Amino acid sequence: MTRFIHDRFAKDYLEEALSRLGVVNLNREVTSEARFVDIYFTPTTAAPDYVRQLGTLGKMATSPAIFEPFRNPVSSPEISSCLGKLLDVSAELERRARRENLRVDEMAMPKLWILTPTASATLLQGFHATPDLENWLPGIYFLGEFLKTAIVVIHQLPATSETLWLRLLGRGKVQRKAIAELTALSMSDALRTNTLELLYQLQSNLASNQAQELETEDRELVMAIAPVFQEKLAAAKQEGRQEGRQEGRQEGKQEGRQEAQLSILENFWRSRFGESTPSATVWFTPVSVLPAAEFTQLLMQLWAISPDEIGQQEAIRLLAEAARLNETLQ
Repeated sequence: MTRFIHDRFAKDYLEEALSRLGVVNLNREVTSEARFVDIYFTPTTAAPDYVRQLGTLGKMATSPAIFEPFRNPVSSPEISSCLGKLLDVSAELERRARRENLRVDEMAMPKLWILTPTASATLLQGFHATPDLENWLPGIYFLGEFLKTAIVVIHQLPATSETLWLRLLGRGKVQRKAIAELTALSMSDALRTNTLELLYQLQSNLASNQAQELETEDRELVMAIAPVFQEKLAAAKQEGRQEGRQEGRQEGKQEGRQEAQLSILENFWRSRFGESTPSATVWFTPVSVLPAAEFTQLLMQLWAISPDEIGQQEAIRLLAEAARLNETLQ
């Protein structure tokens, strides 16, 4: 199911975003039974500028936290399960403090942040979740004070830079808009670069699923991430230019782009169709010299093909056709 692919992306993305501020534990086991916390975060690093960059997500990361991201709207039983994990973790920390004859530090107790694309008014009312507009943005609803829990309704967050890093975990138009905002950030931004790489992996993982299994929303998401390919190729082209200037050879520009496209095609084919056959690999190098726009378009065509044996033959035909057409145009 594609839900697990999105779950993997959410965990990897939050780990990337928070790792500069503290220790991130994915799938932390809850010892009372075989349950796992998606993301357990412990702040260790004082980095005010980076906290400000993360906006609301950074504000959440100023104290120990449990993050439970949901691709689909969270349900009442799922919220109850998250609360159970929070209480188990809190009890575990209290037992440890008693064993070590230490006072329980309330500030060290984690807060639970449930991240959901949408939530009904009935659900929020059922948990007595209310906003705290004096301290937090609209879209964030807090349960009772002693429960240390908030439900973050991503699609209700204002579309500002303050919420960008949370809206990337939304769905549909909200997520696609956040991706567009991300690509518009400075190319020198390390978090931007690493997040785009995770989005590229998300696209590859989605593309590796049967085409008919993808929802329309996931198809649109794949197309929204397509510019990531273009950026990777542009970066390779720039690197090629620099090599060309250093060595005094124009070939550096072409070689840098070709190597990047060859690597992307090999990885894409492996994730979509499995290990390549000689009849496919013979076309990889000729196809890797395609212009960036045509190369990206070819990848989208390949993605739409079923990964069964008949589909592979159709994909090989497309590779051969693209390579021959490019040769005639040169």
